[in-house]
Amino acid sequence: MPRKPIVAGTFYPADFDELSNQINDSFHSKFGPGALPIKKRTKEILGIIAPHAGYQFSGQATAWAYKEIAESKLADVYIILGLSHSGSNSCTSLEGWETPFGIVKVDQNFQKVLMANSGLKQDEETHAKEHSIEVQLPFLQFVNKEYLQQIRIAPIIISEDRNYEEIAQAIVKTIEQTRKNAVIIASSDFTHYGINYGFFPFKNNVKEKMYELDKEAIEHIKNLDAKEFLKYIDNTGATICGRIPISTIIASCRLLGAKKAKLLHYYTSGDITDDYSSAVGYGAISIRK
Repeated sequence: MPRKPIVAGTFYPADFDELSNQINDSFHSKFGPGALPIKKRTKEILGIIAPHAGYQFSGQATAWAYKEIAESKLADVYIILGLSHSGSNSCTSLEGWETPFGIVKVDQNFQKVLMANSGLKQDEETHAKEHSIEVQLPFLQFVNKEYLQQIRIAPIIISEDRNYEEIAQAIVKTIEQTRKNAVIIASSDFTHYGINYGFFPFKNNVKEKMYELDKEAIEHIKNLDAKEFLKYIDNTGATICGRIPISTIIASCRLLGAKKAKLLHYYTSGDITDDYSSAVGYGAISIRK
């Protein structure tokens, strides 16, 4: 049985046409890249970092990240690193994932080799209630419309129970053993500010200070320095929910020969709503050799 979507109709439309229109609009909207991806797939990326909030808020940042996916060579497998908002342990999924655009198949061979290399266990129940991976899939399908039957994913929840460097080593070992052309996707929003999130270290100039707080975190990502990135979060308390997936993609891509990461775009939900009393930062980042 494929995993059923749990945030279709809330984070994004459950209707095929409405969803397609909203994603299309995300590319053309104020904070989006301004155009759909070009057809030439000449770029070579190792990974992207993209948000996982409701598309009305984060979709324009997500569009930047998936434009990179769409303009790069089609991967044999898209390794999607999510987190557990409920605090569940790290785990894999082997079942297909359903969205309004259809079912995305899991690369079962890749997952089984990864499980052997990492000790990660299959846990469909944990994946069934977590949205951070699900929200990536409609964008992945949208920008790969011509290859829907070929898309394969490797969904992985990574939590605090596992060492991110060890998981990164297992991911890279699995890529090498399976000889897959892989692209890694890390799912994360940036700072969550306000009473809704229990984080309000400043009360004035909130927009500017949110930008400053996330800018330094993003600098560590651009430097591909996972240790300094995590140290910065510990020192500032920055509420970056996907810090472990981000650290894992940095470590994995470094092992794969990454030399640089590029910030594609950043804004906050406050920029969309004009209300910074409770706001979340969204960044789109690509990683290349």
